[in-house]
Amino acid sequence: MLQKPYGIPPVHALKKQRMKKLALLSALFVLVSCGTHEPRTESAVKLATGTGELEGTLLLPEGGGDVPVALIIPGSGPTDRDGNGRAATNNSLKMLADGLSNRRIATLRYDKRGVGRSGAAAIQEVDLRFDQNVSDAGKWIDLLERDERFSSVFVIGHSEGSLVGMIASQDKPVSGFVSIAGAGSPADILLKEQLQSQPDMVRTVALPVLQRLSQGKTVNDIDPLLYSLFRPSVQPYLISWFKHDPAEEIAKLDIPVLIVQGTTDIQVSVQDAEKLAEANRKAELRIIEGMNHVFREADSNRAENIRTYYRPDLPIRPELVEAVAGFINSAEKQRFQE
Repeated sequence: MLQKPYGIPPVHALKKQRMKKLALLSALFVLVSCGTHEPRTESAVKLATGTGELEGTLLLPEGGGDVPVALIIPGSGPTDRDGNGRAATNNSLKMLADGLSNRRIATLRYDKRGVGRSGAAAIQEVDLRFDQNVSDAGKWIDLLERDERFSSVFVIGHSEGSLVGMIASQDKPVSGFVSIAGAGSPADILLKEQLQSQPDMVRTVALPVLQRLSQGKTVNDIDPLLYSLFRPSVQPYLISWFKHDPAEEIAKLDIPVLIVQGTTDIQVSVQDAEKLAEANRKAELRIIEGMNHVFREADSNRAENIRTYYRPDLPIRPELVEAVAGFINSAEKQRFQE
């Protein structure tokens, strides 16, 4: 707020003010030259649903003016808004949001139903379907689209969130979509490939169950060895998830698309990213050497790779932030030129 002038100060006071201003400018120069980022504001946002509230974190860059905003959708299982699971804390999505904020891109990341502060919106597992995740993401998009602070809305989906995001973006006013470590094949095919590395005794009992689920049929008698993966209460969700082919879904997008994949990701392969890019010929494909599933520098040694899932002190790869920020800024520029 501007203060009212109370008369012109004497000459010696003007000199003192000038010296203070020079000192302040000098200090600001030092801060900028040292790479200090702009201050930003972070606030909780709640989304009402018919079965409780979902909660997310809105991170706004400082500076005023219209800015683009990106909805960040987390991956599978009990993954929260920051990219953390029940045991694994790595803050991968939080760090991505921080990096985008430093490039004047706002973000909204959220806890899924039954996770974190969205626990009140939990649905009984037996009633949960994949399409519910898509519907929730669509409601977050609607909320952001109505917010006049934002020039446009982008969607970023990580892992399973990639499939959620590409479907949710199909009938919404989204300016661009980013897939990070997104599968290129239906989930049942991915599970089948993962089971190939398991012992024969596991494959023998698991593959027939997987085949029936991919046909839309539930299985009552589940071997205790597979109960955590194929328990009866989770089967309806798996069936609803298996029916979606990521390659078919991404082909439906007629907006700018960026596909990002790390070469040392032990959960999703470069071939998955290439399959998505093949399905949408207009998409931009970015392969980041040495980046794993949680955006860290890692080699292909499985044990060492997984250790980074528990290391929130490790930075994420800056190439990821640069790729996503560059894509959003380029799409924004192109949109305003049209």
